[in-house]
Amino acid sequence: MRKLLSWRLEEESFLHILINFYVFVCVQSCHATKPNMLNVHLVPHTHDDVGWLKTVDQYFYGDRNDIQHAGVQYILDSVVDQLLKNPDRRFIYVETAFFYRWWKQQSSSMQQTVRQLVNEGRLEFVNGGWCMSDEATTHYSAVIDQMTMGLRFLNETFGACGRPRVAWHIDPFGHAREHASMFAQMGYDGFFFGRLDYQDRARRMMAKEQELLWRASDSLTPPVADLFTGILPNGYNPPEGFCWDQSCDDPPIRDDPDLEDYNVDDVVKRFMAIAENQALVYKTNHIIMTMGSDFQYENANLWYKNLDKLIRYVNGLQSNSSKVNVLYSTPSCYLQELHRANLTWALKTDDFFPYADSAHDFWTGYFTSRPALKRYERISNSNLQTCNQLEVLGGPVSRKGPFGGGDSQTMKKAMAVAQHHDAVSGTEKQHVANDYARKLASGWQHCQVLVSNSLAALSGSSSERIYCDNLNISVCPLTATSKKFSVSVYNPLARPVTWPVRLPVNGTAYTVSDANGKPVDCQVVPVSKATQEVRRNRGFAVNELVFQVQAPPLGYSTYSVSLLQDGSPPTSTQHRTPTVIQNKFLKVTFDPDTGLLSSLSNLETQQSIKLTQNFYWYNASDGNNSLSIQPSGAYIFRPNSSTPFIISSTAQTESIQSSVVQEVRQWFSPWVSQVVRLYADSRALELEWTVGPVPIDDSLGKEVITRLDTSIQTGEYFYTDSNGREMLQRKKDFRPTWQLKQSEPIAGNYYPINSRAFIKDDVDQLTVVTDRSQGGGSIHNGSLEIMLHRRLLYDDVRGVAEPLNETSDIFPEGLVVRGRLLLSLDRPPSAADAHRPLAQEVVLQPLLTFTDGDLNPNTRLEFSGLQAALPPAVHLLTLSQWDKDSVLLRLEHQFQSWESKVNSQPVTVNLQKLFSTLDVLGMSELNLSANQWKDEMKRFDWTPQKDPSTWEVTLRPMEIRTFLLRVSLR
Repeated sequence: MRKLLSWRLEEESFLHILINFYVFVCVQSCHATKPNMLNVHLVPHTHDDVGWLKTVDQYFYGDRNDIQHAGVQYILDSVVDQLLKNPDRRFIYVETAFFYRWWKQQSSSMQQTVRQLVNEGRLEFVNGGWCMSDEATTHYSAVIDQMTMGLRFLNETFGACGRPRVAWHIDPFGHAREHASMFAQMGYDGFFFGRLDYQDRARRMMAKEQELLWRASDSLTPPVADLFTGILPNGYNPPEGFCWDQSCDDPPIRDDPDLEDYNVDDVVKRFMAIAENQALVYKTNHIIMTMGSDFQYENANLWYKNLDKLIRYVNGLQSNSSKVNVLYSTPSCYLQELHRANLTWALKTDDFFPYADSAHDFWTGYFTSRPALKRYERISNSNLQTCNQLEVLGGPVSRKGPFGGGDSQTMKKAMAVAQHHDAVSGTEKQHVANDYARKLASGWQHCQVLVSNSLAALSGSSSERIYCDNLNISVCPLTATSKKFSVSVYNPLARPVTWPVRLPVNGTAYTVSDANGKPVDCQVVPVSKATQEVRRNRGFAVNELVFQVQAPPLGYSTYSVSLLQDGSPPTSTQHRTPTVIQNKFLKVTFDPDTGLLSSLSNLETQQSIKLTQNFYWYNASDGNNSLSIQPSGAYIFRPNSSTPFIISSTAQTESIQSSVVQEVRQWFSPWVSQVVRLYADSRALELEWTVGPVPIDDSLGKEVITRLDTSIQTGEYFYTDSNGREMLQRKKDFRPTWQLKQSEPIAGNYYPINSRAFIKDDVDQLTVVTDRSQGGGSIHNGSLEIMLHRRLLYDDVRGVAEPLNETSDIFPEGLVVRGRLLLSLDRPPSAADAHRPLAQEVVLQPLLTFTDGDLNPNTRLEFSGLQAALPPAVHLLTLSQWDKDSVLLRLEHQFQSWESKVNSQPVTVNLQKLFSTLDVLGMSELNLSANQWKDEMKRFDWTPQKDPSTWEVTLRPMEIRTFLLRVSLR
């Protein structure tokens, strides 16, 4: 019983088109509660990590049970079987990545059976994303994508009955404000999680504030980003003594009085005591208990047989004046009762970082763990967005063209899985991390075919395109050997960008011309000694060709490169430390005695700060458990001293001065080096760091940081981003919602830095843009430190059961990691005008493709998918093919309401005048996750404001608007 919903027809504005949003007849499925009793909501559930100790494939099939006994396919088989045996039973499921696999293997009759369970509310989906994403190390764009993928599958398979009403993040290790904002905009009624700081929990228990209203944006008008939030009582485990899974040791309910060990009275007594104690720290006469845990219910009969008995025997005492009522329930049914209570709730406006589970156990190490995987995930996100855009702009030929069949789905699934809270977080076993990277690489190979097909269609040239994914270490066989080639620069941003290109070459002189045939200033510089060392025979270029390119919005520009002269490497390097490098925007000074930075000046604003930068390492606690010392590990950061060790107080240097770029190359030790780089047209100073192999011959684990010390008077305040979007104020040794008793002066002051952090006073603001998620803090006045790399010798006893000691075939002695920090110095009122677009350039960087030899004279050398660039405040977040005739579009206002006099204003965009190659024939607005019409999205106590039907849409600060567009290629 379902019907196809059609888009509302506005005769003048819309085409009447159909999409697969199904409506089922959903049965009101919540069991009745009793108003004068304590209602205990039992929620049967399983928590199925999409990779952790085993790979996602191993978990699904139940392989490698020598590592951990877990098989998701058997869990779903068993749960469905048991739900059918008793209509009172309930079960919730979360991870669509697993359910999707299982669903595809079921017969049509089984699928119909499961649909019936969903329609009747006996099987309920919660959260519903492809995975349960991490909240510290994920970028908001990737989170939205993976949630959209999971929720779309549920929507198209089960309709409204399968749409989750509750967000459920029971395992992530701290909770981001931006996640709550996104969940609210996706239409969730509430949010439940299991982990929060032990001090915060203790205070909230005393105050009965474990259920609260989270105001998750300081820019969006309430209640747009308001989200009811509940903190679960036992993490996500059952009460002690009440675990009846095959993995547990608790005794079953033995209810035959004629047999020995009859225990019903004892079980009921213990359960009622637990329920009554739990009720003391919650606000209503409803409490929730999570009955399940990691990969439980593989034999669901064990759980349900005992839960049936528990409910029967506890409720049987009501005839003897008991005031406890136990029922099968779900998070949405529980939330419905809290809503009906019509109470007022504590308000929270900050976030839940950092998370500590005891005095010396701060989960702040994973902000940086596996830095190479974190960078690869970020690059993969950029590549996926380019792939999505070119699938739209290139049309059907992109999926089947001269280079074969290409697809974006493989990459989308790999990226969705990578958002899991044991994936990009870096808290998985090594072989699982390798599997995540392998899946991303495989997805990119599929996307490369699609990109090549699309660029062939747009340019009119079917010449082979070469992809060089190791340019960061100066490896690209084509550019190193070819005498003539072209490079196409695709820009995924909706505004033009200027971008530095560095290509490995062996010649000493080249000419470069742009799409109009005009010469481009270029320079040849020698490959650095650090790069030569980390390549490990993977490349042979001795030089780099450096020039700056300009690419149009949502389009490409092609540059032609020709060799002029072979010969020896250029001798433009100087081994004396320069005192100054500068361009027309920035001036950077160095101490000639130490080789270190000494100041940074903005020549436009005429401001200058003292700035020194160096590398240090914290000695990780060694895990001597006989002394009860908590070691650092994949999750936990626990230095054994608050004073880091300096790697070197001086740096050996060489410098390069050219018209395109100025560099100071610094060597601090055999395993730490850096290039301080200033391009001719850049308003940001680049610090390209290389760290590793981190030595462990002294048997000490090391956590390596870079620290910027400035003359800025910060007053112990600093600022970090939340999942790459809104900035949050932080203060040393302080939490906004409770009186902190600080026990770890370093780890307890670390926060996730997803894309940027800054320090400021009334006059100066120094912003640092990162190229991946990292951890950091401001330990000293005027200082900002960021952790770059970790190599540890002990496990931190949080389940992963191996030390974070990364090696590889290329680096058997320890992983080498390279990355970039971009520094900008501005006046605080205008700083966001610089760092917002700068961070977007790093997240969505241009894609370079190469073609050998001469280009076909009919080749189109430049293209833009937009009629005009979008205004500076507007970011094109999503452009993706939805189905044959429609595309998904998200536009975002990327400024907070308070951070820019110029750009923190509403902006209006005309969708019909947006694209250069697409005719927009119809549009309708959706919620953020694209699984509900915006004007039909209803949340508890909130009805969204309706906008007039018009092609012009207005974006207010921090607003994301999602549209489904009916389009045709011109």
